[in-house]
Amino acid sequence: MRKKLYLNFSSVDKFAKINLLLQRNESGVKKHFSFLIVLLIFSGIVSAKTIYVTDHIKFTLRSSPNNRSKIVKMVPSGTPLTILEDNAASGYSKVRTGGVEGYILTRHTLKKPISRWYLDKANKKLETLQTENTRLNEELKALKGNNSSALQSNQSLTQERDSLSRELNELKQTAAEAIQLKHQNNQLLEKRVETERELEQLKLDNQALRDSANQDWFLYGGILSLFGVLMGFILPKLSWRRKTSNWDTF
Repeated sequence: MRKKLYLNFSSVDKFAKINLLLQRNESGVKKHFSFLIVLLIFSGIVSAKTIYVTDHIKFTLRSSPNNRSKIVKMVPSGTPLTILEDNAASGYSKVRTGGVEGYILTRHTLKKPISRWYLDKANKKLETLQTENTRLNEELKALKGNNSSALQSNQSLTQERDSLSRELNELKQTAAEAIQLKHQNNQLLEKRVETERELEQLKLDNQALRDSANQDWFLYGGILSLFGVLMGFILPKLSWRRKTSNWDTF
């Protein structure tokens, strides 16, 4: 199983000191010693300043597990590495980064990201939170402005509501009067309709009486006509009998 390692810059001081000791000669030591004496003399005059060792360091990624082989890439501190082999005897680890494989001293690697990685992550998180905080503050300011506008609008709506309520009460009163007038009008219409019905019934009754009277006169006329016919038929017979009886007497 392949693991990721991170470059360690805590051993840089030792590595630099070893290189300096190997490269120094006697004359160089004397020069530095003289410079140190001068520096000590003027240290009381010149104000001391604090400086820091940089953590932006690059390490060599070599083609073979020794410090004499070809450098294939310079790897900055904090770079994630994929470990391929780990040779404790040589002190080198074979790793891969960015598609390049090579060997790096195992002591320059860590199993966890360096502090700067966490710091950068925390700074990015802080920037995100600050941006979010700024956005929320702007939204809060906008909401306060909207709230003020809403309050003014609410007051205006309240006044308009009161005005509409008064108008509604007036309309209700007018409507009540209109309803009462309509009710009275309906009553008058009902009375009118009832009167018209009664009048129509009276007309019908009057017409019926007229028709009945005509029928009675027609009946009486028929009876008289029948009586006249009967009399016309009976009277001649009576007169004929009288004549016959008179003839018998002779």
